[in-house]
Amino acid sequence: MYNNPMRLINIELTEYRNCKEIFLDCDFDKILIIGKNAQGKTNILESIYLLSTLKSPRTSNHIDFINFNSDFADIKSNLIKSDTEVELHYCYNREKKRTLKVNGAKTTPKNFKTVLKTVLFSTADLLLLRGNPSDRRDWLDRAISQVYPAYDERLSKYDKIRIQKNNTLKEYLKTGNLNRTLLDVFNEQLVITGSNIIYLRKKFLKEIEQLAKEKHRIISATETLKIDYDCDFLDGETEPETIMERFTSAIEEAYDEELRRGQACVGPHRDDVIFYINGNEATKFASQGQQRTIVLALKLSELDIITNKTGDEPILLLDDVLAELDDLRQNYLLKSINDRTQTIITSVDTVLFDKEFLDGVKIYNIENGKII
Repeated sequence: MYNNPMRLINIELTEYRNCKEIFLDCDFDKILIIGKNAQGKTNILESIYLLSTLKSPRTSNHIDFINFNSDFADIKSNLIKSDTEVELHYCYNREKKRTLKVNGAKTTPKNFKTVLKTVLFSTADLLLLRGNPSDRRDWLDRAISQVYPAYDERLSKYDKIRIQKNNTLKEYLKTGNLNRTLLDVFNEQLVITGSNIIYLRKKFLKEIEQLAKEKHRIISATETLKIDYDCDFLDGETEPETIMERFTSAIEEAYDEELRRGQACVGPHRDDVIFYINGNEATKFASQGQQRTIVLALKLSELDIITNKTGDEPILLLDDVLAELDDLRQNYLLKSINDRTQTIITSVDTVLFDKEFLDGVKIYNIENGKII
């Protein structure tokens, strides 16, 4: 059972990056924001994505959101969710204090992130396969968080425990004294939390693979996509109990290495996602076009998974991505967008879009952080 489509009604930015004051009417099915590079169009999409995930695809330092001449950055938005209008308000200041409100009332990050669902597809995503394992882990974690809002808390808990363990190991390197009891406690907590993360990652990848394989096949015609979760101590096992057992054994085997290096050497913070085309590892053997086909299939599958799991059709944000795709992939992307999916696109011009598409699109032009 799907809810009526989620819809962004408006977005208001104040002192957000180079957008000192912007109000954008978004009550349209398709919106195209036109502007040259560094004019602010990506900032608008970033702000919408931030309201959805409380994360930026570009920075982990939220001070970057604040205009150079200001002490704060502010985002307000109204949207329709399940036939009900909801107001979101995000504010961040130079004292690193964040305020989150839903319908005027302060709320928790967990509750805030349950309101708006988005899928962002940017030019940076097209480099997913050529990037580092951390890039692929970040993509996977962001996608899972849209479906399981509590997942971010588990990641945060795991990272805190890992840092505490690393500090204990570094203290040993510095002094020669090891608090083995404390180390055992951290290892036990890492196994419990980390195994849950691995389980959810593997479960999500299996689900997205089923959807992405078909989309990939339609574009490529003759190629078969396969996705594996690459974990040093697992060979395809998916049961939580088995993952915990293997994780525990791996930590025991890495004991001497961890003492020598002063850091946790096994766990989901070191895992990777491997893509295969017709059995060949895509990062090594696939052409640029083949790699982009994989990413395109993944992003469209994210839309389907979020809709299927939450009942809410997410808002699709396409950031300058069409210019990086050839005609075949451009056409597939634009024709794959469900009529129910509100889509906001940025581009340097309208050349890439045919007249039929533009007839149904609201077009905004942006220059120096202002709508003109």
